[in-house]
Amino acid sequence: MKFSFFNKKKIQNTTKEEWNTLGNTYATGINEMVAFGEKHGWDKWKGEEPKDERGYLADEVYRLLKEANENGTVEEFRTNYPPAHSPLIKLLQKKSQNIEQLHFINNEKIIFLVGTAYQNRQAYILNENKTIELDSSIRAIGKSKKNNVFAILANNRIATTQGWEGEIIETFILDQTKDIGVTELIPFNDGLKLLLTTSEGIYIISKSHEEMIHPIPDPEDEEWDPYIDMENATLSNDNQFIVVGDQGADHRILNVKGEQIGEIGPQSSYPHYCLFSKDDSQLITNSCHFYNGITIGVDTDTITGLKIEAYEESETYKVIDDGMRVYTGLTTKEYYILGDAYGYIKAFDKEGKCVWRHFLGSTISSLTISDDEKTLWVGSCSGMIHKLRLGKGHRDNHTIGDGNHFEEFRLILWKEEPILMW
Repeated sequence: MKFSFFNKKKIQNTTKEEWNTLGNTYATGINEMVAFGEKHGWDKWKGEEPKDERGYLADEVYRLLKEANENGTVEEFRTNYPPAHSPLIKLLQKKSQNIEQLHFINNEKIIFLVGTAYQNRQAYILNENKTIELDSSIRAIGKSKKNNVFAILANNRIATTQGWEGEIIETFILDQTKDIGVTELIPFNDGLKLLLTTSEGIYIISKSHEEMIHPIPDPEDEEWDPYIDMENATLSNDNQFIVVGDQGADHRILNVKGEQIGEIGPQSSYPHYCLFSKDDSQLITNSCHFYNGITIGVDTDTITGLKIEAYEESETYKVIDDGMRVYTGLTTKEYYILGDAYGYIKAFDKEGKCVWRHFLGSTISSLTISDDEKTLWVGSCSGMIHKLRLGKGHRDNHTIGDGNHFEEFRLILWKEEPILMW
């Protein structure tokens, strides 16, 4: 027994040493390469891209992680084994799932969904480090741009409330849009209307109407249908403007009545994402090609009558970023935070300056931030939620990025596995 115990400890110590040595080497190499490329240009980089060589350790580290969760020693484990993405890819391919529709509630509490629009989603609350499973009938969750209005879709019924679990403002019984998987749900600031984004059309939902505002029907096409890909839409923070787009159509800017007042063509291949700045002074739109993309910004005082042609340079817009395929984003008082297909979150100001970047891995699928803008929660297709204290300082020497952020923990929600903290 003594031999078995000490032999086990020796193996663990070797695993720990290799995990840390190789992890530090990889993170240092990536950070140096990215810093060089951004300063001097990627064409000047002549070295090889660093590789994370820890894949052979993944099974053992995951076993130890589950053991730490069972024993209540996660903090010690986190110190000994700083988390990583690349070594776990073989596990992610079997176990990961989307984390979507994150919304801040208050204090250290958020709500989120596991699963895509056409799966049997499961809603949870994450309160500090405790996970609470909600009613299995919930299919979508939304939060207004202002006024703290929440919207919950369950059993083809949407209720808007003043605050989480607050007084009910309005209820909407879905008819035309019932049983459709919801990509995104945004209640208007008064809780009396909803912007509903689906792959079968984008709608304004009111008490009396379900009006499809995108795509535009083609009366001359007898086989026309509303099915779209890469569907995306947003509201301005004051709810005066609506922006809609999809893979096959330019971003269309609508007024509050749903009437088109402007159009923004893609500067990469396909319209993919849109967002207004916190003060509504700027609208950004992203278009993508494979895993890359271009994000441009326009002043909102110019959008009435705006027409930006696809693939044409213009003084009408600013290039915010020329690399990211943006899947999700949010805006703070100072900058946008955007999540991309490669697993990066990056902050940009309105002039297109990259304020910071931080790598987490897998496609970033949802973001939410505390009201004081100090704590960021990041959901990804890895089946994880990362809780970051912004600007608090790196927790370890495995961190990839220059954002100086402290990861408090990552919550792992994998298929057919217990929920784990790391």
